[in-house]
Amino acid sequence: MPVPDWSPIESAPRPTLTELFAADDNRLAALAHDVAGIQFDFAKTHLTPDLVSAFATLAEQAGFADKRAALFGGEAVNVTEGRAAEHTAERGEGAAASVDRARAQHQRMRAVIDAIEAEAFGPIRHVLHIGIGGSALGPELLVSALGHEGMRYDVAIVSNVDGVALETALDQFDPEATLIAVASKTFTTTETMLNAESALGWLAEAGVDDPYGRVIALTANPEKAVEWGVDETRILPFSDSVGGRYSLWSSIGFPAAMALGWDAFEELLEGAAAMDRHFRLTEPTGNVAMLAAFADLYYTQVRGAETRGVFAYDERLALLPSYLQQLEMESNGKSVTAEGAPLGRPSAAITWGGVGTDAQHAVFQLLHQGTHLVPVEFVAVREGGDALSEAHHRQLLLNAFAQGAALMAGKPHEDGARAYPGNRPSTTLLLDTLDARTLGALIAFYEHRTFTNAALLGINPFDQFGVELGKEMAKAADAGDLDFDASTNELIRLALG
Repeated sequence: MPVPDWSPIESAPRPTLTELFAADDNRLAALAHDVAGIQFDFAKTHLTPDLVSAFATLAEQAGFADKRAALFGGEAVNVTEGRAAEHTAERGEGAAASVDRARAQHQRMRAVIDAIEAEAFGPIRHVLHIGIGGSALGPELLVSALGHEGMRYDVAIVSNVDGVALETALDQFDPEATLIAVASKTFTTTETMLNAESALGWLAEAGVDDPYGRVIALTANPEKAVEWGVDETRILPFSDSVGGRYSLWSSIGFPAAMALGWDAFEELLEGAAAMDRHFRLTEPTGNVAMLAAFADLYYTQVRGAETRGVFAYDERLALLPSYLQQLEMESNGKSVTAEGAPLGRPSAAITWGGVGTDAQHAVFQLLHQGTHLVPVEFVAVREGGDALSEAHHRQLLLNAFAQGAALMAGKPHEDGARAYPGNRPSTTLLLDTLDARTLGALIAFYEHRTFTNAALLGINPFDQFGVELGKEMAKAADAGDLDFDASTNELIRLALG
């Protein structure tokens, strides 16, 4: 396989965004695409037909088509851990045996949900979901985004080991009507298991006869869950080839399926599958995940951008930037290639963001007039989620669209403090509506964008060893097996005695 040649991309002309629009009447048609109920508009980026062609050539040199086929074929694309990455199989798009296994696990989850609805666990009204990382962020995003119009059960999702987080959730619920879902791939995650033990203690103190009988285990290690005390019939397994930040499609999505209903969960899977098919079958010039990655790579590799801002112009998507932080930075925040060689170039940008219009009155000062180049992504929904006057949603959308226009056009002024330089790139994703199917497509788009970035850089996006070192050191220190530097030792003495 030839070494990818970045020189045609690095040496490409650099016209301004205004110049690009003036020179090409067809620019919008070439760089805006409607896929799975989402309009993707890349026209206000610096992508051009020549740049897209150069990136497509780079993808060929990087063996992208083979890497994508390996992903969907269930091959061991997670090379450092020697296993597949089979989140697409959870949506029905993967190796046949993996798809069959995922469907069987989904049916097991549905049967447990049916039993809960039939009050086999008692009169359940509340679901306390305990996890961390992707085991919490994914379900929380789903419930937050889709539960605005009401949910069948109260859901609280706890990830932080800080006892305040768990106490706050417990204070909302009646222990006699609470079900606890413990989500841990290994069923050994320190923070999750400590929170789970405390939640069981809360049930016991409240007089619940069989606290363990109120637990549903969501895990890729059923044996460990049984050892911990969960009955085998209350374990919802998922494959260990489904990574945490890609796991909301599996039994990790249990609290969302409980709260929103099984039909909504199936719609979520269908929307993601539609994006899977688009990603797998569409040529680069119209492939929205590839175009997004091309823009990402152009700004990080050529223009020196170190961050990317994501702003959800919809309160229901307030958790989307946080979800993407983990997905993108845990996947592609690497310094070596999949073969272990030094990467030798920037990897993932720092993902950050917030909610419009709040962010306009804070961080947008830097975006418009600061010295940093920050590509911006706007995510909006054509159909509002509130029952108030249309004026609210109209103002929300106008603000989103005007911000993108202002970043591009700028505004000269003789007083430098009042001048806007412009030529600042943005992408807009406009959802037709925020329902389970469209949200599934949106999340799958981000997964495939992340994969494309990794494939073109030669990174393995499916391991995450960087999250382990600090946790290992904390555990060793707690056991008295590790002595730190003088600064850390003093902090421990001051705080813990």
